[in-house]
Amino acid sequence: MLNDPRLAAAQETLGRSLVKAAVANAQQRVREGFADPDSAADVALALLPATAGGLKSVVNATGVLVHTNLGRAPLSPAAVTAVTAAAGYTDVEFDLAGGQRARRGRTALAALAQAVPEAQAVHVVNNNAAALVLAATVLAPGREIVVSRGELVEIGDGFRLPELLESAGSRLREVGTTNRTALRDYQNACGPETGFILKVHPSNYRIEGFTAEVSVGELATIGPPVVADIGSGLLRPEPLLPGEPDAAGALRQGAALVTASGDKLLGGPQAGLLLGKEDLVERLRRHPLARALRVDKLTLAALEATLRGPRPPIHRSLHASVAELRERAERLARRLGGHAEAVPTIARVGGGGAPGVELPSVGIAVDESLALRLRSYDPPVIGRITDGRLVLDLRAVEPGQDEVIAAAVEHVCG
Repeated sequence: MLNDPRLAAAQETLGRSLVKAAVANAQQRVREGFADPDSAADVALALLPATAGGLKSVVNATGVLVHTNLGRAPLSPAAVTAVTAAAGYTDVEFDLAGGQRARRGRTALAALAQAVPEAQAVHVVNNNAAALVLAATVLAPGREIVVSRGELVEIGDGFRLPELLESAGSRLREVGTTNRTALRDYQNACGPETGFILKVHPSNYRIEGFTAEVSVGELATIGPPVVADIGSGLLRPEPLLPGEPDAAGALRQGAALVTASGDKLLGGPQAGLLLGKEDLVERLRRHPLARALRVDKLTLAALEATLRGPRPPIHRSLHASVAELRERAERLARRLGGHAEAVPTIARVGGGGAPGVELPSVGIAVDESLALRLRSYDPPVIGRITDGRLVLDLRAVEPGQDEVIAAAVEHVCG
């Protein structure tokens, strides 16, 4: 069966092992009487995966815009095109004019510097946690990092900020209390052993009530360099998220170094952005650990296209009007008849960004029992269970995917 021209061609794109597995599966179905022997090759073709990789593209109808379990922010078409162009040989570290080695990712770094002119220098590593570890390794080896107790966050999969920084050989000097930290707390803690003051935006939780925190601007008056972990990757203020810090603002307030994620509100690939004073960024860039944390050519290509190209999908999702979403939901509900109902929902940024901010949204509600079948559809449609129904929130769904949702619900209800 592997000699079938269609299956032979599939081996060129999927590899022999995947095609052979599909053939074996088809032969088993024939033996069990579920398929006719003459159609075995057709069955094998139908069982072939779309790609040689195991990741599947899904429809994010959860209402969580930056969903970590679903890959965080989707790349823009411009970024996808840039990644494809960079997939082969590329001038990532080569000067075409001079014929010599050049600084790695220079055009992507230039795009980041242009996006945040407040930064004297910029660098990129593989994620925001890596950016913080690099900062601790270079600026506070065996020294103290002064940080508020209210900002000792736990990030995804059980990783905790204190343990992350201590793994770099730094010592944490905790100040203040969980709900209130004052400027004098930092002042009293800083001394000859201080490597830097760390200001962390609690991007995945919110403390309310009797609270107090110290701004980057106030911290910058103490003396030691201030490293601001803004987390979600906003380079400029976002009017819809007034409580979310941005890189340009933190630098203007006096931060010596800002770290941020590339795959959250920036809408780019996974990356750790480092922006700040030239001498500090250069020290980080030249440290041996920076080599272990460097990003590949595909990340650099996607990041530059995100910064220079059209606004990424996350921007559209954030700014979509409720009226537009309602119109789309009602159109879907009419098509699906009694299987769906247009309902108001609440979406969220997610992914460690804008905690507590509710984004009014609209979706369709279907029977809860459809959840597994929709997740098993191709492509999988992922929603959330609310009040005993499966809600498919449209805020993070591209308008062109409405047809996919309609076809999926029709299929599983058929």
